[in-house]
Amino acid sequence: MNRSKPITGELLALKNEIEGYAIEAGLDFFPQIFEVCDYDTINILAAQGGFPSRYPHWKFGMDYDQLSKGYAYGLQKIYEMVINTDPCYAYLLQANNWVDQKIVMAHVYGHNDFFKNNAWFSNTNRKMMDVMANHGTKIRRYMEKYGQDTVESFVDKVLSLENLLDVSELFETSAGKRRRSDQVVQEKAESTEDGYMFDDRSAALKSFMRTKQRSNKKEEVKKDDDDVSAERPLTVKSRDVLGYLIQFAPLEEWQADIIGILREEAYYFLPQRMTKIMNEGWASYWHSSIMTTRALEASEIIDFADKHAGVMAMSKQNINPYKVGIELMRDIEYRWNRGMFGKDYNECSSMKDKIAWDTKLGKGREKIFEVRKSHNDITFIDEFLTPDFCERQQLFTYKYNPRTGRFEIDSKDFLAIKQKLLSQLTNFGQPIIEVEDGNYGNRKELLLGHVHYGVDLDVQFANETLKNLYAIWKRPVNLRTKYEDKEVIFNFDGKELKTNNL
Repeated sequence: MNRSKPITGELLALKNEIEGYAIEAGLDFFPQIFEVCDYDTINILAAQGGFPSRYPHWKFGMDYDQLSKGYAYGLQKIYEMVINTDPCYAYLLQANNWVDQKIVMAHVYGHNDFFKNNAWFSNTNRKMMDVMANHGTKIRRYMEKYGQDTVESFVDKVLSLENLLDVSELFETSAGKRRRSDQVVQEKAESTEDGYMFDDRSAALKSFMRTKQRSNKKEEVKKDDDDVSAERPLTVKSRDVLGYLIQFAPLEEWQADIIGILREEAYYFLPQRMTKIMNEGWASYWHSSIMTTRALEASEIIDFADKHAGVMAMSKQNINPYKVGIELMRDIEYRWNRGMFGKDYNECSSMKDKIAWDTKLGKGREKIFEVRKSHNDITFIDEFLTPDFCERQQLFTYKYNPRTGRFEIDSKDFLAIKQKLLSQLTNFGQPIIEVEDGNYGNRKELLLGHVHYGVDLDVQFANETLKNLYAIWKRPVNLRTKYEDKEVIFNFDGKELKTNNL
């Protein structure tokens, strides 16, 4: 796809102006590249996660169709698309008016600063534009070689597991550094005419092939007529299910490579999912600040206020990450400017004194820069959400009332609101699953464990997921969980889902 073009003329001059304001405000960002495109192109980009070239798959077409209909019927409009790369690419909608373009550019510089400086993005691949294109080329080659239906069916199965990730993989532990060092040594040793370094095999595939070579050598040494029982894999519990499958599942080379490709892409997008409220709040804070203090002309104030209010509007059903994020950033700045935190403030029993509290500390701007550097949404909400904030923003929990047939306010209690928010943000509201054993019952069966936090699994989803795992593992798959207050194990043997009580 080559339907976007670099900005020129007045837009380029505006970009330079907004960039100057961002630097003046203290933002630190990657080199910024803006391109302009029509609504159809930006819908294509949005459907593909912001990247112009991806592997072929029906889900991208489905997402594009949904976005296009939403735009055509006036239900939604994408003003911009920004990507976590170095340099940072952002796409502007050609139909935006002048004030829209100002807002979007200022918003993008906020995102760019967040991508560069937030700790959860520190190990992401900033050259992902090229990596995504290479992934698309490789999967197309596999489709040509093994058949489109075969490869696409396998991709479907892997995509159903792409949320089974380990957040700790975003940071390089000492063990990870040792593995990386060993891998560098291994790659140097393989840098011969017959080595892996002279082809385009991915790191995941190279690792898979080395593991299989070691496994084959062990099998040659060990002569065992029993083809069912097996030694327990030398591995610990892992929440990186895709990584575990690459190492231990009976895969073909192309299958291991595809899992590695999709796993790499899933980990690339993971920090964005973990920081949605913070990221959008930070970008909104800066587009609001830059526009109201530097970029707006007097004649543009009403138009800006109308557009900004539309972005910040709170739904009756869902939390608006833009609104919650920006208001919490402003609340932190206000409190740290006035010293409204710490032992003395928290132990003050006079509401009148608390309202008037002002130590003239003036650390607000410094504090929000510190917060944007180290937090994700969960720690952000956990540490900085306050009862006063919930009251001002009119936050509450709600539930369905079967008697009236409506959703009604359940509680305005601060702890209930905070717990509800944190439960929705923990693993994005999805169940936490980890590998417990790759040789369960000494029969090469896979055992997964559900980390139960009070919400039972959806049996239908669990069944479909276990089916896909069985297709990759090629042996029965088990899932230990708590269901209806009982400890149970779901077992899928290739035919049906069975439930065994513990």
